[in-house]
Amino acid sequence: MYSYQSRIITYGRKLILGLTVLGLLLALWLGSIVPPAFALDYEREILIGADFSGKDLTDAEFTKANLRQSNLSHANLRGVRFFAANLDEANLEGSDLTGAILDLARLNRANLTNAVLEGAFVANARFTGATITGADFTDVLLRRDIQTQLCNIATGTNPTTGRETRETLFCP
Repeated sequence: MYSYQSRIITYGRKLILGLTVLGLLLALWLGSIVPPAFALDYEREILIGADFSGKDLTDAEFTKANLRQSNLSHANLRGVRFFAANLDEANLEGSDLTGAILDLARLNRANLTNAVLEGAFVANARFTGATITGADFTDVLLRRDIQTQLCNIATGTNPTTGRETRETLFCP
C-alpha cells in the first residue's frame, strides 16, 4: 500500500510541476504577443489652439485637420500625416517631423524653430511668414520657389542634428 501511495504522490507532484511549466510557457507566449500600435486619427478634426506639446504622436493622422494656432512644440511627429492640414500660426518648435507628410499643408506664420523635418514630404506646402531658425530640412524635396523663399529667411543650426539650416536647404 505504501508503494501505491508513493506513486500517487509522485504522480501528483509531476502533474503539478507539468501544469506549472505549461502555465509559465503559456504566460510567456501570451506576453510575447504585442498588440498593434494604434495611430491616433484626427482626420478633418477642428483642433484650433489644441495643445499637443511634448506628446508622442508617431504616425498619427491629421489629414485636412484645422490645427491653426496649435502647440505641437517638442512633440514626436515622426511619420505623421498633415496632408492639406491648416497649421497656420502653429508652434512646432523643437518637434521631430522626420518622414512626416506635409503636402498641401499651410504653415503660414508657423514656428519651426529647431524642428527636424528630415525626409519629410512637403511638396506644395505654404511657408509664408514662417520662422525656420535652426530647422533641419535634410532630404526634403522642395519646389524651387519654396526653396528660394525659405533660403531668404534661413539661419541657425539645429541643436539636435548639428546641421545648419541653410546647408540642409542647399541655399546658394
